[in-house]
Amino acid sequence: MNSKITTLLFDLDGTLINTNELIIASFTETLNHYYPGQFKREDIIPFIGPTLVDTFTSIDPERADEMIARYREHNWKNHDMLVTQFDGVFETVQTLKQSGYKLAVVTTKKRDIVERGLRLIKLDQFFDVVVTLDEVKHAKPDPEPLLKALKQLDSIPEEAVMIGDSHHDILGGKNTGTRTAGVAWSIKGREFLESFHPDYMLENMSDLLDIVEAEKFEEVKG
Repeated sequence: MNSKITTLLFDLDGTLINTNELIIASFTETLNHYYPGQFKREDIIPFIGPTLVDTFTSIDPERADEMIARYREHNWKNHDMLVTQFDGVFETVQTLKQSGYKLAVVTTKKRDIVERGLRLIKLDQFFDVVVTLDEVKHAKPDPEPLLKALKQLDSIPEEAVMIGDSHHDILGGKNTGTRTAGVAWSIKGREFLESFHPDYMLENMSDLLDIVEAEKFEEVKG
């Protein structure tokens, strides 16, 4: 794949912003209400990545909607207190934007909470395109949300990288035809993410700057 990288698609949770403790706390509160003491932290971590509908339907199809509503209420109420920044994210995204790269967020969250998170960490200024669960019929790893973002950016898959902390991000990129980058700070662990064979593994978000510069150099050399 020799096309120059022009476009970067980012997952939100666990990639751009550190919502891990918020998500775990929201799952813990919800599940303890319905199934007291049955779910531990290690049981909850696999729920990070899929949609809430998929997760809660797999646990209790009859009460999934009720459980989702309770989860979202807790998540909204505790959002600003528990969400934090990852090192190097703001500076890297700012540099990429200033350098003319096309940027988008592609997430399985609903728009209201996505916009709140981006505003809180002051990343909203860098993303003209944000594709949330509200705008698609099929979430990652289906290619629909990535293709929607690419279309809005007037980009093609061969020029894009999907960056994320979940196998849904890596598989979503592969299903779309983009390059893929996993983040080593994934709560699911670097080795788990590497088992899905992303094209790149980022130790820090700033590694993206080296990747796009290397691609630019290869193009000039070629």
